[in-house]
Amino acid sequence: MLIVYRFLINIIFLLSPIILLIRLIKKKESFGRFTEKYSIFSKKRGRGKLIWFHGASVGELLSVIPLIQKFENNHKIKRILITSNTLSSSTVLKKFKFKKIIHQFFPIDTNFHSSKFINYWNPAAAFFIDSEIWPNTIFNLKNKNISITLLNGRITDKTFKRWQLLPNFSKHIFNQIDYCLPSSKKSKYFLKKMGIKNIKFIGNLKFSQSENNKIKINSNLKKNLKLRKIWCASSTHNSEEIFCGKVHKELKKKYKNLLTIIIPRHIERTKIIQNELGKLNLKIQTHEQKKNIHKDTDIYIVNSYGKTKAFYKHCQNVFLGGSLINHGGQNPLEAARYGCNILHGPNIDNFKEIYKFLKKNKISSKINNYKITADKLNKLFLKKNSSQKIQKKLYLIGEKILQETYKEINLTL
Repeated sequence: MLIVYRFLINIIFLLSPIILLIRLIKKKESFGRFTEKYSIFSKKRGRGKLIWFHGASVGELLSVIPLIQKFENNHKIKRILITSNTLSSSTVLKKFKFKKIIHQFFPIDTNFHSSKFINYWNPAAAFFIDSEIWPNTIFNLKNKNISITLLNGRITDKTFKRWQLLPNFSKHIFNQIDYCLPSSKKSKYFLKKMGIKNIKFIGNLKFSQSENNKIKINSNLKKNLKLRKIWCASSTHNSEEIFCGKVHKELKKKYKNLLTIIIPRHIERTKIIQNELGKLNLKIQTHEQKKNIHKDTDIYIVNSYGKTKAFYKHCQNVFLGGSLINHGGQNPLEAARYGCNILHGPNIDNFKEIYKFLKKNKISSKINNYKITADKLNKLFLKKNSSQKIQKKLYLIGEKILQETYKEINLTL
């Protein structure tokens, strides 16, 4: 089966110039750095012990930022290589002023490119975050006797069923993983079934995500927000913005000074979102740091990365996107840490255990149509915010998970 995989990934490699060209046109790739995906490196390795973390995109990398902060202070570690697949993740990573970090885009997983990548960076240990499983990279790491850890490992019901279609191949791959710290008890069960022998559940690292308090918004913009009745729709995907527009229209019957803030998951969709919401006769404004929000603005679109937390600070009620479509939801903990009440759709498979915790603590509510959402928001507008208690609870849980995870990783090093 590995031969079949290598054949298919080589086909993808042959098609990759076309794929990358399309992504460059759509501004989903960096013109200056896309060659990193062909193992053409833009940075030098330098000397000393290097450890490697790989996460697909923004969410995965943010979940390990607290760990990376600890390794920044570890004198034995000279370099920390971080790889990801998306342009947005590299943009967000720049916000953190790390001294040891080298960021590169993850190479295409052909046998040749993964081998070249590993030989050049020569990591002391490799950490794959969440559900990032790349067969050629894993086997080439194993060939060099480099330890592999699946960090905050996550396997959904759907993913497990897919792997089970190829049971021998999946066991062959997962047997190569030396150690696993799963994100949930359910993932622990699945990962053990798939062949990982050394596995320990500590907790979901997303509970310990770092908050960058230096992220601020303009003082005039802050004043504008205080003058309006606001709610926020964060990490929205296609069709969810229209849903939010309908919620806005419903709520505006009661609140004339209503402002809906939309933070799309992919900011390159901003013009499409503007056109769609314009059809609902809503007045749209995009975020500009030094520009005030117009009095007649209905929808305020935050079209730049790294601003989400700043808006959470000033918004008590948040709808988390990716949950009304078949996507599995987005991480709600960031909003919860800022004391926000959270609304979500029915599709939250990616964060079931987290939402269970939030629901138990009366922080989150499920919605499925715009009238119910408007009614729920109306009730939340009238409710007194009691965020400090849950903020403290989340902090204590996160700190415990972080300390224990760091301790376990140090043992593997």
